[in-house]
Amino acid sequence: MVPVAERILYEDNHLIIVNKEAGELVQGDKSGDRTLADDVKAYLKEKYSKPGNVYLGIPHRLDRPTTGIVVYAKTEKALVRLSSQFRTSDVKKTYWAIVDGLPERREGELVHYIIRNTENNKSIALAKEAKGSKIAKLSYRVLASSDHYHLLEIDLHTGRHHQIRAQLAALGIHIKGDLKYGAARSNPDGGISLHARSIRFIHPVRKEEVHIIAPPPHGEPWDYFIRFLEASR
Repeated sequence: MVPVAERILYEDNHLIIVNKEAGELVQGDKSGDRTLADDVKAYLKEKYSKPGNVYLGIPHRLDRPTTGIVVYAKTEKALVRLSSQFRTSDVKKTYWAIVDGLPERREGELVHYIIRNTENNKSIALAKEAKGSKIAKLSYRVLASSDHYHLLEIDLHTGRHHQIRAQLAALGIHIKGDLKYGAARSNPDGGISLHARSIRFIHPVRKEEVHIIAPPPHGEPWDYFIRFLEASR
């Protein structure tokens, strides 16, 4: 993996924002594997010669196989205020997804009702409300297509468990590499082609808007789509 120091997208006294790679855990789980948070703490400890433990707050999550923007808080004040923004959907999150099919329209909104199954760590998106379900909304547009895949840009309006993966699967569309939700084959790195592309939020201390964009992973078909978008400008 690329060292954390080379993947920092933003850092100040209150925040540090990192471009996560596929397979990294945002925070610890029952696997006991080393996490991105561990690596960020080690980076901060070394860079600033910090004695003792390094504080690092986690205001949001990103699925392990997903890549892209992860925001960490360097102070408790920043964590409390950021967590509030994430809970109230004041944070604007945009994802890129490489998929094997297309919705009926080139752009639009998807509304489903999601039920989470904790036993298999999977969610199902239903067309109608059911007992225990939560409403899930996103909007999308098609950015580019190749012979076999398509690049979608997705704005999340709610933050449900595996929301993008489940909502697309409900349409018979699969994210490249996402075996859990029906993709035909895995990606070489074991991840899925879902990337947290950009984020907008109000800085928890300075009260200014922060807008971060994360480059997607290198390799095909990501590189193909980047070349296509750059040529289309």
